[in-house]
Amino acid sequence: MSLREVAAELDARPMRLYGYISTKEELFDLMVDEVNGEILPEERSGDWREALSVLAHRTRQAARRHEWPADLLGGRPVLGPNALAVTETTLAAFDGVADLDTVMRAVETVSAYFTGTIRREITLLRAERATGLSEREWQRASGPHVMRMLATGRFPALARVVHDGTDVDAETTFTTGLEWVLDAVAANLANPPA
Repeated sequence: MSLREVAAELDARPMRLYGYISTKEELFDLMVDEVNGEILPEERSGDWREALSVLAHRTRQAARRHEWPADLLGGRPVLGPNALAVTETTLAAFDGVADLDTVMRAVETVSAYFTGTIRREITLLRAERATGLSEREWQRASGPHVMRMLATGRFPALARVVHDGTDVDAETTFTTGLEWVLDAVAANLANPPA
């Protein structure tokens, strides 16, 4: 994306945009802040677990709608009004739950989980488009190689997963992992490490 492309979309001349935006990074910050407006929940939750769950799911939904923000997730913080409102809403749900350092570790831990999971999911979607193969088609095409490798006996744990494991969809994987991370946060909030 370039300022020239944005100017064309806005039906403006590129030089006019430079009066408002001086770098591509500033443009990305504005774009990410706009997406944060979609992530911001309609109502504040007084429950930290619900607030973090809503944040994770709404971030995933926004990334699946737009995809490009996935490349910027986990980078330097965006300080636009929508991004700040998302942060405020999330932190406010922890009011009185724990000290600030513990709250920040909890939020960062959950954020690291959903950021990594969303980035992986978007990367897989892009690979599907680039190769023209669905995940199932790619697995079928790769199957003979994987089966030859498993037949060597060098990968018994992986063989058990391939032969006996259950294949679950991205939504189930995301939600289950998120619940596990939230359970771990809850355990640490109830019994903080010394």
